[in-house]
Amino acid sequence: MTIGVGGKTPAEALSLLSDMTGDLQDIPLSEFHTRIHKAQALMKEQGLDAIYLNAGTNLYYFTGTRWRASERMVGAVLPVEGELVYIVPHFELDTFKQHSLIEAPLLTWQEHEDPYHLTAQWLQEQFGESGKLGIDESTQFFVSDGLRQSLSDSWQLTSATPVTAECRGRKSPNELALMQRAMDMTLEVHKATASILYEGISVAEVTAFIDEAHRKVGAPAGSYFCIVLFGPDSAFPHGVKTPKNLEAGDVVLIDTGCQVKEYLSDITRTYVFGEPTERQRAMWQVEKNAQAAAFAAAKPGVPGGEVDVAARAYLASQGMGPDYETPGCPHRTGHGIGLDIHEWPYLVRSNTKPLATGMCFSNEPMLVLPGEFGIRLEDHFYMTDEGPRWFTEPSLSIDDPFALKA
Repeated sequence: MTIGVGGKTPAEALSLLSDMTGDLQDIPLSEFHTRIHKAQALMKEQGLDAIYLNAGTNLYYFTGTRWRASERMVGAVLPVEGELVYIVPHFELDTFKQHSLIEAPLLTWQEHEDPYHLTAQWLQEQFGESGKLGIDESTQFFVSDGLRQSLSDSWQLTSATPVTAECRGRKSPNELALMQRAMDMTLEVHKATASILYEGISVAEVTAFIDEAHRKVGAPAGSYFCIVLFGPDSAFPHGVKTPKNLEAGDVVLIDTGCQVKEYLSDITRTYVFGEPTERQRAMWQVEKNAQAAAFAAAKPGVPGGEVDVAARAYLASQGMGPDYETPGCPHRTGHGIGLDIHEWPYLVRSNTKPLATGMCFSNEPMLVLPGEFGIRLEDHFYMTDEGPRWFTEPSLSIDDPFALKA
């Protein structure tokens, strides 16, 4: 039996977990002001008069306001100079104030009024009848379309991604600390989960345990997401419609994460329930080597796409692929992570942006063998001046995935 797999009841495994968040600190107010100043400097370089920040992670990143997007326009306009302004439904005003960190003027609108006209009027008062407005890339179409129709034809609407992604793509030490803790928590949950597996256990039972375990280590909302796959199901990167129960000899693929003070973790572990076959053992090692090749290629100043190329080149040397063909890796090598589970920048061949200090990535060049199984080993790293650094150490071996005997 694989070391660390099976042997405990859920109650026994949970009893070994405890809250890991007691010493964590929120992102300080000063950092939100720093983010705004950096955004304004980038806006000046891009020739933008203002950017619209929609409810969601961009609004939180720049203002500390926790507010989810809905059918009503809620957001902020950040001008290239001066203070931002919020756009909020009037009936939500008092609630909104409780959730916002950066204090700023508020433009409110009643249910029968047009928030797009209100926003356009403010922009035109500040900048005149012509200007350039960057739109947060997560903004729903109805919001951007409403703004387009309300502004004069002399106004140009464009993507705010060169500002938002550039700011968010390079994490501060405070952000890295929160992400590190979230990753540490999820790795402990992975270890606990492996210990409760038994023949016949269902995906639903495992998923429920992972959620409870995440709460036990200090994630108030439990699992942010969870993918549990057994045997041939593991060849489907994001799951199957009707998952099977666990059988002896099955590959086990578990991909999960949690949220800690808005920042996310995301780790995948793959191992075997029972004694690995030679085929499973060989393919697991190929996946581990591909992950290592990607990590070795992640050097400061190197285009992010080269990391993807390195992993894919190794797989091709082992007869996999080519490119996205399977058996092989059918998707990019990695994604950025932070406030969103997938965010800029991405480790994909087309990414020419140089790797720089503070960038964070998943490293998961998954190996898919259709009709057999899949192997995904996913850990995240962040860039330093000296090179990449793991948040969590990669899985040790197929026999001892959690390095319990190392």
